[in-house]
Amino acid sequence: MIQSMTGFGQSSLDLSDKLIHIEIKSLNSKQLDVHLRIPGLYRDKEIDIRNELNCRLKRGKLDVIIYAEYKEDRAPVQINTGVVRNYYRQVREILESLDVKIHDEPVLQAILRFPEVLNNGQQTVDSEEWDRVMETVAAAADSLEEYRRREGAAIEKDINMRIGLIESMLREIEPFEKERYATLRQKLQNSLFEIVTPDTVDQNRFEQELIYYLEKMDFTEEKTRLIHHCSYFRDTISEVEPTGRKLGFIAQEIGREINTIGSKASHPEIQKIVVLMKDELEKIKEQLLNVL
Repeated sequence: MIQSMTGFGQSSLDLSDKLIHIEIKSLNSKQLDVHLRIPGLYRDKEIDIRNELNCRLKRGKLDVIIYAEYKEDRAPVQINTGVVRNYYRQVREILESLDVKIHDEPVLQAILRFPEVLNNGQQTVDSEEWDRVMETVAAAADSLEEYRRREGAAIEKDINMRIGLIESMLREIEPFEKERYATLRQKLQNSLFEIVTPDTVDQNRFEQELIYYLEKMDFTEEKTRLIHHCSYFRDTISEVEPTGRKLGFIAQEIGREINTIGSKASHPEIQKIVVLMKDELEKIKEQLLNVL
C-alpha cells in the first residue's frame, strides 16, 4: 500500500513542570528535508530527533515544532528584581536631571530589554525525561504515518481506477485496427496512382512494399508492452515498501508506449483514444508526485 508524502501528526507529553507539544507537518519532496524548531533546552539533542525521523519517515519536507508550555511558577526565565530596581533608579535620576516627564510603563518596558534583567536558568535534561520526549517524538511520527496511509489509500484507489481506464481504452482500439489497415492501403494506392497509371504498376511489388510499410506501422508490440507495464504498475503499487519513485519510472514507460501507438496510428478514432489515455496518464503522474 502506498503512502502520501503530505500529512500531519502530533503528540503531547505531560511532565511535572511543563507540557511538551510536538507537531510534524509533511509536504512532498524528492528527499527527506527536516526543519526543526525546538526549545533551547533540547538543542543539544537535535541529532537524536533527526536520526529518529530519518529512520521513520524516509521522504518529504518535514516541519517539526517542539514547544514547551510551562506550568504556573515553573517557568525557567526569572526577572532579576534587584537589577530592574537599580536600572529604574538610574533612569529616573537621568530623566529628572533633564526635566523630562516620567511615565513608568514605557520606562519599565525599556528596562526589561536591558542586559541581565532576565535570568535564563540553565536547566539540564535528565535521561528519563529525554527518553519520554523521544517516545513522544515517535508517537507524533506514528500519527503522521497513519495520516499518510489514509491519504495514500485514497490516492491508490484513484490511480488504480485510472490505470483501469487506460487498459479499457486500449481494448477500444481493437475494432478500428482492420479499418485502419484498409484505410492505409487505400491511401497508399491513391498516392501511387497520382504519379503513375494503374496498368504500369507491378502488383506483386506493390503488395510487398505495402506489407513492409504496414509492418512498420504495426503497434501490436507496443500494445503488448503497455498491457505488461499496466500489470507491473498494479503489482508495484501494492508492495509494502515505499514505491513512489519506482511507480514514476513505470509511468514513464507507459507514456512511451502510448506515444508510439499515437505516432503510428494514422487513424482519427485511435488518435482520439490515445489523447484520452495521455490525459489519464498525466493525472496519474500528478498523483505520483505526492507518493512516498
